[in-house]
Amino acid sequence: MYKVFFITFGCKVSQYETECLRSCFISRGFEIAIAEDEADVFVVNSCTVTGSGDSKSLYAVRRLRRFYPQAVIVLTGCLPQSNKDIEKICPEADVITGTKERDKIPVLVEKVLTETNRIISVPDFLSCEEFEDIPYESTFTQTRAFMKIQDGCNCFCSYCIIPYARGRCRSKPIESVKSEAQRLADAGHKELVLVGINLAFYGQEFGLRLADAVEICCQTAGIERVRFGSIEPEMLTDADLKRLSVLPQFCPQFHLSLQSGSESVLRRMNRKYTPAEYMAIVEKIRSYFSDAAFTTDIMVGFPEETEEEFAESLTFVEKVGFAAIHVFQYSPRKGTPAAAMKQLTKKIKAERADRMKSAGERLSKKYLGSLVGKRVPVLFEKENSPDFHQGHAPDHTLIKVFRENSKKCLRNSILYVIIEECGSDYCTGRIADDNYT
Repeated sequence: MYKVFFITFGCKVSQYETECLRSCFISRGFEIAIAEDEADVFVVNSCTVTGSGDSKSLYAVRRLRRFYPQAVIVLTGCLPQSNKDIEKICPEADVITGTKERDKIPVLVEKVLTETNRIISVPDFLSCEEFEDIPYESTFTQTRAFMKIQDGCNCFCSYCIIPYARGRCRSKPIESVKSEAQRLADAGHKELVLVGINLAFYGQEFGLRLADAVEICCQTAGIERVRFGSIEPEMLTDADLKRLSVLPQFCPQFHLSLQSGSESVLRRMNRKYTPAEYMAIVEKIRSYFSDAAFTTDIMVGFPEETEEEFAESLTFVEKVGFAAIHVFQYSPRKGTPAAAMKQLTKKIKAERADRMKSAGERLSKKYLGSLVGKRVPVLFEKENSPDFHQGHAPDHTLIKVFRENSKKCLRNSILYVIIEECGSDYCTGRIADDNYT
């Protein structure tokens, strides 16, 4: 019986797809290795959003080949799909596949195990590609479950390689959304996080909206929370927000990808909104959800970014009042328009990243402080500390409750907590007495 070990890089979509691959291997008779040294087969699910993503994925393959020379090593995901030279730059991998037909990977591995021939299978995307629906069986290791409902991107931001790695937008059929939501609920999950490469484009080829998928999930028996992964801001309409606002299961946490608070930088990025339009969307969301939390991604050091443009970004994030900011430095991706623009030095990018991170930390502390005294429902998660229970509020704030306030295991239960203090990236509180009345 062969055992397989998985290493995953990148976003929540990649993590979901690894879980699907896990199910595919199990269905072919493979066992899942708990530790590396147990494995006969390694699957490296790669990321290519940044140059460091490429480096980490390739380093993982090379390290595995060095320490496990007899193993079968698979490199899959966005890096092979977007790099036509992958066969040459990664000779250590026995099987190389992209972001298509990944349910066939176990069969390819079986061929290598019996025939020892290297296999390269990275078919190009077609313009009429359909959503590749690979269901998986949850092992309920987490109270929160991710569900991929969308793939691909049509936007072609000037810095981004993902449309080349993922193809055009396509959506999981609504009946598949319904059946998978029920399977996840039956496995014990109480919260679903809907994810996609460009989630806001869900359902367009079917005449549907993202709100349709949310409503289906909220109607699923056993599901008590539904939230979004990252979402493009310009796609949320008044009609969508009105539908979402009446769903008690919907969590009003919005990770609205900003990238820059400078209008001129956004234009060079080929983003589809201005800072003023982004702010209007934030205000519109707040009109429907008074307790909405906003998080975002900020790219610093985009080609030709001036100090004045960076200052505009700093001012804008303060204006929005984000609960958290993910800051990353621009990384040139070969074949994208931005790679041909005038690049900034590493020193400038690092210095600006530090300044933006400082702003994000200050805003996060301010947001967490605003929660003190509030009573919020918390979905408690895996018990991983002898000192406290922990879980997340609907706005995704991490909440910790010290064990002297509650001795029993609270995992997968939703209880109201009175927030008493805030830390650097979490809040602490006590279980509200009215949970037991």
